[in-house]
Amino acid sequence: MSTGIIKFFNETKGYGFVKEDEGQKEYFVHATGLIDKIKQNDKVTFELKEGKKGVNAVNVKKV
Repeated sequence: MSTGIIKFFNETKGYGFVKEDEGQKEYFVHATGLIDKIKQNDKVTFELKEGKKGVNAVNVKKV
């Protein structure tokens, strides 16, 4: 499991980005990959999974 912070999340459109603590990379996150309801600046844990357009954050939940 990786840790990071939600950099941006649009609840209406159901997507956003999470910034990884280690390495500072950013990953796309879609509402279908959420375990908990999230908002901008939430501290989260997540897993990475290859998606159609690159690596996505999945199983995202608040810490």
